[in-house]
Amino acid sequence: QVHLVESGGGLVQAGGSLRLSCAAVGLTFNSYAMGWFRQASGKEREFVAAISRTGGKNWLGDSVKGRFTISKDNVKNLVYLQMNYLRPEDTAAYFCAARVTNYESFPYASGSSYSYWGQGAQVTVSS
Repeated sequence: QVHLVESGGGLVQAGGSLRLSCAAVGLTFNSYAMGWFRQASGKEREFVAAISRTGGKNWLGDSVKGRFTISKDNVKNLVYLQMNYLRPEDTAAYFCAARVTNYESFPYASGSSYSYWGQGAQVTVSS
């Protein structure tokens, strides 16, 4: 059974940093591309970042470019989202997601591209 478990969320002041981790259990991790999405209260889910199955390619949403980075450890079955220069508008529940794929590129920004989702980690940025 596949499980994705996010950790590392919390409360941080504007301008600070957090690193989210997502641990994957029950899947062949190097066959999966991974994504991060977020959903603020009362808003639609938003694409944040994605990384290819090998980690060789990654993509970021426009609102986080230059501040967030995504990385993948295929030995430890972990994907990370490093968030720097956090803003109050980054406050949201952050979800990791997994998609099995044979290709490096895929429709990474669409939530429907992913088969598995974690339960979410809350990130709150105070002004």
